[in-house]
Amino acid sequence: MNPLPTFLAIISLATSGLALAGPADAERVEKTFQLSMEKWALEIRTAPTPDARAKVWTNRPDTTAASRQMWQVIGGSLEQDWTLDYAAWFLRMTPGLRDTKPDGSSTLTFARERAAILKAVETTHIKSPKLTQMCFALTTAPDPQTISLLEKVQATNPDAKVQGVAALAASISLKSLGDEGEIMRKRLTYLRKAIIQSSDVEINGTAVSKLAEDELYIIRYLTKGRVAPDLTGVDSAGRPLKLSDYQGKVVVLLFWNSNVQDADRVVEITNRLAEKLKGKPFTVIGVNNDPLEKLRSLQSDSTVTWPNFSDPENKLAAEYRVASLPLVYVLDGERKIHYTGAPGSFAELTADALLSESKPAEAIAPTE
Repeated sequence: MNPLPTFLAIISLATSGLALAGPADAERVEKTFQLSMEKWALEIRTAPTPDARAKVWTNRPDTTAASRQMWQVIGGSLEQDWTLDYAAWFLRMTPGLRDTKPDGSSTLTFARERAAILKAVETTHIKSPKLTQMCFALTTAPDPQTISLLEKVQATNPDAKVQGVAALAASISLKSLGDEGEIMRKRLTYLRKAIIQSSDVEINGTAVSKLAEDELYIIRYLTKGRVAPDLTGVDSAGRPLKLSDYQGKVVVLLFWNSNVQDADRVVEITNRLAEKLKGKPFTVIGVNNDPLEKLRSLQSDSTVTWPNFSDPENKLAAEYRVASLPLVYVLDGERKIHYTGAPGSFAELTADALLSESKPAEAIAPTE
């Protein structure tokens, strides 16, 4: 038997598969990961013992692997319109993914790929009517470059609705630059534009008008120096819990759930922070929207070592207009906001600075 035809057939199939990489392949990657996450969450909820839950917890679907698969599909076709929504998915999946070097330092896992997407948007798709999901995905890792790109979309895209979504995304991204007067004025200008031009556009099922309204609330009540709203609810055991019970303490208020990207790392660094500052006028308080049984299991086996509001219906998160998880507020003993952003080194540095300035608490609430 002549093996040449078989060999040529294999080569033909392989090359045709690469050539045909397109929307169906990208959709398959996205749906496969979504289904694996749903299966993982179900396995956690139904695990019969703490040891079984711990084992399932460590088998969280690999975000990095799924992102690499998506990049293999879209990376060579970024000039094509069909890649825009999948490139937006890639941006939403990868902002916190990092590679640790032998010396302990870390770098962004997909820095080059993310830069390539931004370049493609700017050079090829800047006038595309299909940029709404992309504009919002750019808010996942705000920096001067992404803000500049969003402002360029506003200025050059001919579609008024895309301009409005870009304005909303720019306003959200500008939060990362601080609360100075000029930044706040620009944010308000962008929000007005978003409401006027794109109020009926939906982003992930939520109207731009509602998203803009939430941002206005954040500007008025949840920016640096404001007194954070009190929260009243119950903990994982059904006991009453109030944020104001921790008057006099520095509080790291963490909105999260077990499905957030890099959840194990979020839990690890938060446990480490709670242990480091144990015995000081300090506490971590979570606001968790997992099913109650899941939160109880995480605390019963000491995966999570700090008290949590149980918020499965997102009522408390809605009071703080939380749009994405995880999100941290660092509050002083009078509940004034000193930091808003991702958990990690900046939150820890802010808490350390506040503790170095704080007086002994007059009343310290008991912790779990």
